[in-house]
Amino acid sequence: MSDTPPARAPTIRVTAMPADSNPYGDIFGGWLMGQMDLAAGSVASRHCGGRAVTIAVEAMKFHRPVFVGDELSVYATLIRTGNTSMTIEVEAWRRARHSDDCYRVTQASFTFVALGDDRQPRRVPGMPVESET
Repeated sequence: MSDTPPARAPTIRVTAMPADSNPYGDIFGGWLMGQMDLAAGSVASRHCGGRAVTIAVEAMKFHRPVFVGDELSVYATLIRTGNTSMTIEVEAWRRARHSDDCYRVTQASFTFVALGDDRQPRRVPGMPVESET
């Protein structure tokens, strides 16, 4: 039985390729974490309107493997802002190439800091206000 992924478009979607795998056809955890970092970085840069760098990743646990040929969908959501930092919750989901079943493979919180042109931390906007429409 499959899980239910978020009901929105993923931040990024990519197909796992042979170069991303170990000799047994399982995708490297580091590759998966890299895809999640790319998605979180996209959300962070968009929110702060410029450069943002990863400073922390919390509690990543791999629930299921990802295999060569699987489609990986990564969903990233801004959940908190500080003075110069942003926390992005990230979930990664896999779908076998010829299936509609989706499974969450991992999730983690990524913390980013916005940097100015001088590469020093700079202030970020607060959380967006949700409209009630």
